[in-house]
Amino acid sequence: MEYEPVIGLEIHCRINTKTKMFCRCDNIIFNAKPNTHVCPICMGFPGMLPLINEEAIKKAIKGALALGCSIPEFSKMDRKSYFYPDLPKGYQISQFDLPVSEKGSITITLSNGSTKVIGVTRLHIEDDAGKLTHTAAGSLVDFNRSGTPLMEIVSEPDIRSMEEASAYARQIQKVMRYVDVSDADMEKGQMRFDLNISLRPKGQKEFGVKAEMKNLNSFRSLEKATEYEIKRQTELLESGGEVIQETRGWDDEKEITVSQRTKEGAADYRYFPEPDIPPIMVTKEMIEELRKEIPELADAKANRYQSELNLTPEYADQLAANSALAKYYEKALSVSNEPKKTANWVLSELMGILKSQSLSISESKLSAENLGILVKLIESGDITGKIAKDIFEEVYEGNLNPETVIEEKGLKVMSDTGELETICQGVIDRNAKMVEDFKGGKDRALGALVGQVMGATKGTANPKSVNEILRSLMS
Repeated sequence: MEYEPVIGLEIHCRINTKTKMFCRCDNIIFNAKPNTHVCPICMGFPGMLPLINEEAIKKAIKGALALGCSIPEFSKMDRKSYFYPDLPKGYQISQFDLPVSEKGSITITLSNGSTKVIGVTRLHIEDDAGKLTHTAAGSLVDFNRSGTPLMEIVSEPDIRSMEEASAYARQIQKVMRYVDVSDADMEKGQMRFDLNISLRPKGQKEFGVKAEMKNLNSFRSLEKATEYEIKRQTELLESGGEVIQETRGWDDEKEITVSQRTKEGAADYRYFPEPDIPPIMVTKEMIEELRKEIPELADAKANRYQSELNLTPEYADQLAANSALAKYYEKALSVSNEPKKTANWVLSELMGILKSQSLSISESKLSAENLGILVKLIESGDITGKIAKDIFEEVYEGNLNPETVIEEKGLKVMSDTGELETICQGVIDRNAKMVEDFKGGKDRALGALVGQVMGATKGTANPKSVNEILRSLMS
C-alpha cells in the first residue's frame, strides 16, 4: 500500500523586543551567564503580576499581517498548565481559543520551480520556558530564556514532503526577518520547530495518527527528522503495526527519533483565561498603521529585480533573500545606476570578503555609497575592472572613497591616446615574433601583446583601446 505523509509545523520565533514578554528583564540573552536575566516575575515567584509587552503585541501583529492573517479586534491570553523543571510558574501564558491572528498563508517554491500555497492556521503569542542542560551529574536549569516573547506560527496540515516542510520553514524565517519582528537565528535559539507527521493511504481523506517531534533547532534537523519519521511510520504500518499519538525527540547524533511521552491533548493542559492580564483590544486604525510598516517582501522584491532591473533569477533571489543585503544593494545602486554590475560586485567581491571574515552584510566595513562609487568609476571608464579589484581590499578595510584612492595612486585610466600609441608601438617593436604570429592568424598572440601594454601602464590603460590600437598598428 502506498502512503501519503500529512505534515504540519509549529514554528516558534522569538520576538526581537528589548525586554521580555511580561517583565523588564533584558531579552538579549545569547551567551549571557545562566540566570542573570531574571526577576521575580519571569522566575514565577508567588504574588508577582505580569504586565504585557505592548511592543511584542505590535510586532506579532506585523508578522501575522505579512503572512496574510486576519487580525481580530479582541483576543486574550490563557494559562496552559503543565509541570516541567524549566517552567517555574507551573504554567505557560499562551493563547488558546482567541488568538491575536488567524487564517493566513504563504507560497513556497520547490526545486523543480513549482509553487505551492501552505495555509497558516494562526500566529499567536506566548512566553517561553527556561532551558535545561543535562549532564552526567544531573540536570541544570537556566531561566534566562524564561518569559522571553514568542510567536508560535501554526501551519495547516498542507505539507506533503520533507522538501515542502523545509521550504515552508525557510520562507517563514525569511518573512519574519523581512518585517523585523524576529531575528530568527537558530544558532542563538531564536527559532525552533515542532513537527507533526502522520501517514494515510493515498486517496484517503481522513488523517492518520500523528507523532510530534519537539524542539528541532536547525533546518538540517527538521529535514532529517521528517525523512526518518516518514520512513519509520511507513515501515511500522507495512509490518501490521500501529502508530501511536506521542511526543518523540530527535537524536542528532544517531539521526533517529525516540519516544518521550504520550501526546497530551488540549484537556490535559487545562486552558483557562489568564486572570492577571486583561483582554487585548486592537483597533482597526492600529492594524492599518502596522500594515503600512510592512515592507516589500522578498519574493515580490526578487520579481521586481528581474522585471525592472533585468537581473538574473539567481542574482535577484540572492539579493532579495536578506533584507539587509537588499537595502545595501539598492543604496549602492542609487549611486552607480548600474544594476547588473552592482549586483555582481555586491555578491562576488563584497560577499567574498565578508564570508572570509565571518561577517554579515550589516557588519560590512565598506559603505554602500562607496561601493556604488567604485562601480560607477568602472562604468565611466575612469578605471578598469582590474584596478578596481586591485584596490578593493584597501577601499573596503578603510571604507575609503575610491575616487580619492585612484587620484592618490595615479590609477586613473590613461586618457592620452598619443602616449598610449607610443607605448603600444614600443611593445610591437620588442616582440617581432608575436607580431608575426598574430599576422599568421594566431589570436592568442594579440592577448599577450595586450598584457604587456597593460603591464607597462600599470593597468591604467583601457584594454579595449589597447586592443584597437595594436590591431591598427599591426595592420
